[in-house]
Amino acid sequence: MDMILWRTAEAEENSHDLARKLTAKGKKQCERVAGWLDQRLPARFTVLSSPALRAQQTAQSLGIPVRPENALAPGAPAAQILATAGWPAYKGLVVVVAHQPDLSGVLAELFPGSTKYWSVKKGGLCDDCDVHDRALFETTA
Repeated sequence: MDMILWRTAEAEENSHDLARKLTAKGKKQCERVAGWLDQRLPARFTVLSSPALRAQQTAQSLGIPVRPENALAPGAPAAQILATAGWPAYKGLVVVVAHQPDLSGVLAELFPGSTKYWSVKKGGLCDDCDVHDRALFETTA
């Protein structure tokens, strides 16, 4: 199984967390990462997204159907995120668009003993993570 973890891009501030929309900067972050991914993704892959609007907007920047999953909502435990993605048995590539610090928990689960906290910038992703070099692609817009 291959899995890419993508943190939601920058979103507006308001009291309704699940309804927060991407800012102009967040949209630019998505475009940049989606362009990078478009050159590297296989022809067939699955995109799973948190039900939060900002996560769905982040995922939709890939231009393919997105499957919102309540199990990926903010605060989701690492084991739940991994199970929703089908880890480790799923055949193929899954892009998981979710939140921080939830993604940090997933990385800590995948690489036990490496660190308790992984920094994933807004709009950033972890592709082919290596416990030794912590290959995080971070965006700046």
